Amino acid sequence: MTRDPDDRDPDEGYDKPQKAYKDMDFIRSRAGRPLRILAEFLEPEDRFERYNISDTIVFFGSARILPRDVAENELESAKKHGGDVAAADRALGMSRYYEDARELSRRLTEWSKGLKGNAKRFVMCTGGGPGIMEAANRGAAEAKGHNIGLNISLPFEQHENPYISRELAFDFHYFFMRKFWFSYLAKAMVVFPGGYGTLDEFFELMTLVSTKKMGKAMPVVLFGTEYWNEVFNLDAMVKYGTISPSDLELFHCSDDVEDAFKFLTVKLTKHHLDKPGGGM
Repeated sequence: MTRDPDDRDPDEGYDKPQKAYKDMDFIRSRAGRPLRILAEFLEPEDRFERYNISDTIVFFGSARILPRDVAENELESAKKHGGDVAAADRALGMSRYYEDARELSRRLTEWSKGLKGNAKRFVMCTGGGPGIMEAANRGAAEAKGHNIGLNISLPFEQHENPYISRELAFDFHYFFMRKFWFSYLAKAMVVFPGGYGTLDEFFELMTLVSTKKMGKAMPVVLFGTEYWNEVFNLDAMVKYGTISPSDLELFHCSDDVEDAFKFLTVKLTKHHLDKPGGGM
């Protein structure tokens, strides 16, 4: 005998609807995009608060620059096995920037660890990938300091380097949310030789600083004058009136770790010590 549907137990054989926040098809959909964006704001904010991160020093630069020992081995291999010796020799020359970023990050981390207070001040922060990013995370790790990697999912080059503090490793989908976290906690930035991404980050930073959208002092080091003088000619922009002469004073050019270290620590001490972190 078939039972009347109206006599059925209300919970018998009934699939309850899924909660929206557990519905991954919805979360991944176009309609769920605002939630994904908000998650890339709220989750990092929560983690920074839990680990008492007050502010950062951000390192930008190419993902393609090798450590000196790796570059030396690749040059030797190219000579022995008929490889591209010119490219390997160029990579060895560029490896100086890896070692300089590593040393500068190490020194800044040791300095920041010696500051008074409970908050972790001026924590080294990078895009989390190889090259200059790896060098800065590595230097901080060698100084036994916390360091941050704001990684992003890309089809090539970008993979998480092994020196990031595990609890402060992030993986972003949206470039603009990643850029927000680069800028929001930053109290200084160091820009090493790099490609399109580094140029994008540098000029966006200069736009924010020159238009006073940062709302805080932001010492910036442009490291590697030979490279940068060939890559762009900012004096020409002054000549043609598209930027002001004073805009060239928004950053400090350097080729030396000691010079960059002194510039940054003096500026950070003057503008940011004994002041709360964060803010734009």
